[in-house]
Amino acid sequence: MVVLASVGGGTWVLLVSSLFDARSVAVAGTKELPADVVKAVAAVPLGTPMLRLDTTAIERRVAAVPRVASVQVRCSLDGTVRIELAERIPVAVVRRGNGVHLVDATGTDYATVPGEPPGLPELRSDRVGPRDAATIAALTVLTGLPDWLRAQVHSIAANSPADVVLRLDGGRPGTGRSGTGREVRWGGVEDSARKVAVLGPLLSQPGKVYDISSPALPTIA
Repeated sequence: MVVLASVGGGTWVLLVSSLFDARSVAVAGTKELPADVVKAVAAVPLGTPMLRLDTTAIERRVAAVPRVASVQVRCSLDGTVRIELAERIPVAVVRRGNGVHLVDATGTDYATVPGEPPGLPELRSDRVGPRDAATIAALTVLTGLPDWLRAQVHSIAANSPADVVLRLDGGRPGTGRSGTGREVRWGGVEDSARKVAVLGPLLSQPGKVYDISSPALPTIA
């Protein structure tokens, strides 16, 4: 009876007593998103006992924000509800009718910006999105490039997963880049390390089109 009374008393403290109520919300991991916006979207019902708090629902609400890549909610005994999130990181831009869109490595279009951010190449594909095989192939190639090569890419296109094309140097107005606008026909995502190794010396040779889709038989035109 004493044990049952102790268990019952402990349960009452956790579920009913204000000692373990949610008293505050802390947000970590934000860069572009204001913490106040995250708190508003999370809509944590302060004053609710921690064991009754629906953390899954809170995570679902925050995850619905386009800039959020992942989120986890933790409850502390001091009454703090901690929302830990990771924001999406842009790797390319897409031009659409209503402006310039940021795209992350998954192919997710998550924000519209007034102008093209420096250092981000343009992604060109018929159906940009996380379920489009051509999009994923282009972004897999792009994110796998070494820094020295990625810095030269001003656009990347893919009509199919086996037809990835990079355009290097110049090409986009307002970027401050200049060059010959060389084209690299990459092909598919396979043998990327070998293609990079072949392309390095190849780019030291004059040309407009560098075809490394078959790295064993590269060509310059």
